[in-house]
Amino acid sequence: MAAAEEHTAEAQTAEEQTTEEQTTEEQPVKPRKNGLYPGVSDELAENMRTGWADTELTGLEPVPQAGRTAARRAALSERFPGERLVIPAGNLRTRSNDTEYAFRSSVEYAYLTGNQTEDGVLVMEPRPTGGHDATLYLLPRSDRDNGEFWLNGQGELWVGRRNSLAEGEQLYGLPCGDVRKVAETLRGAAGPVRVVRGYDAGVESALTDKVTAERDEELRTHLSEARLVKDDFEVGELQKAVDSTVRGFEDVVKVLDRAQATSERYIEGTFFLRARVEGNDVGYGSICAAGPHATTLHWVRNDGPVRSGDLLLLDAGVETHTYYTADVTRTLPVDGRYTDLQRTIYDAVYEAQEAGIAAVKPGAKYLDFHEAAQRVLATRLVEWGLLEGPVERVLELGLQRRWTLHGTGHMLGMDVHDCAAARREFYAEGTLEPGMCLTVEPGLYFQADDLTVPEEYRGIGVRIEDDILVTADGNRNLSAGLPRTSADVEEWMARMQG
Repeated sequence: MAAAEEHTAEAQTAEEQTTEEQTTEEQPVKPRKNGLYPGVSDELAENMRTGWADTELTGLEPVPQAGRTAARRAALSERFPGERLVIPAGNLRTRSNDTEYAFRSSVEYAYLTGNQTEDGVLVMEPRPTGGHDATLYLLPRSDRDNGEFWLNGQGELWVGRRNSLAEGEQLYGLPCGDVRKVAETLRGAAGPVRVVRGYDAGVESALTDKVTAERDEELRTHLSEARLVKDDFEVGELQKAVDSTVRGFEDVVKVLDRAQATSERYIEGTFFLRARVEGNDVGYGSICAAGPHATTLHWVRNDGPVRSGDLLLLDAGVETHTYYTADVTRTLPVDGRYTDLQRTIYDAVYEAQEAGIAAVKPGAKYLDFHEAAQRVLATRLVEWGLLEGPVERVLELGLQRRWTLHGTGHMLGMDVHDCAAARREFYAEGTLEPGMCLTVEPGLYFQADDLTVPEEYRGIGVRIEDDILVTADGNRNLSAGLPRTSADVEEWMARMQG
């Protein structure tokens, strides 16, 4: 990787360029010192200022969700009349020294604008006559005249071209301003203001004396609840994410022999390739848990061995370019065939998932699918002699949770655990509606050091997870393209590896 230009430029002064080895006959031309660009000659500064083609783009098509984002802003305007609303994208975060983590904008910002670039800020100014005027504040093109484009580590020469403000207006369908002036604009704002906190310290600092934590949390909560029901565009994006994820799982099955020769990292890398080729990224850190690692719910180290005879719990999802992510899990026999005990445990989890999916329908309580799945698992644990019945006692005391561990699902969307700031009465204690999308993912996990179960159970972890859309007449399994029964999984693996 090239080093940042400002460091080398400052080091290469005229005095440093003169060395003892240079003879009087070969003295270099000394550059004139330049106050605007430390360490850069007037000649170079002038050379870099001129001779660049005009690359302004016209006739751009709006981003696919532009009509949807306008409707979302209108709904937000109606919810908070007469108040200035500030929704930041967030800033780059340092990974190491002068390198940054890959940027992912705040979901609230992307949901309302369709834009995903760092430092952006959406400001909705209340009109005296009602409604709001929305302005999208973005970084403009790098300035060629002052050298920012090549001397600044975030200039376009270093990190690539960004859209001009005029191009932004075409893409996102609303006026665009220079974000470097937004703090000054906000400091001069009068009247009630709300901001989505936690993404841009500079924006929050400009509003310190104008906002309260309680009012800001109301804004964040509303935007989370607004995403509970997905529109047709969002459902299409979720299906696209799932379809790519299905292909990613197929990719993994085809290379399990190579994973056995290396580690879980081979599985992680194989799935990641599909995510980057067909989508934006993975929607979350892939869980590629082989053998006893499958009993760790969020095993993302992915550095363990992959052995024949063990199970592989693969929990992974592709994220689309619009941030919608899939979240799918399959537990696969590494050698293509379940042992008798693995099959018994797997089939119990499958039965629990079937009961959970059947409970997903309009008008049902959100927790119905969790309770249906837990009842099946508790029943099987009693039958296997691992718990003392009756089942009602087990459920009342939650004894099955030693091995079921987690909730049976969550909302899905632009975040893998979507709508997390929604109030309980609208989410965990709410009612399912058409357009909601959630995961159904029961599991059984017998830790390697659990002395309360027979030795043959220890180190076995099974989870099956699918992405379920609530429809007007029931539900639709978006990830039905992947087999779920133990027999179908074995047949599918044989076909993929044949």
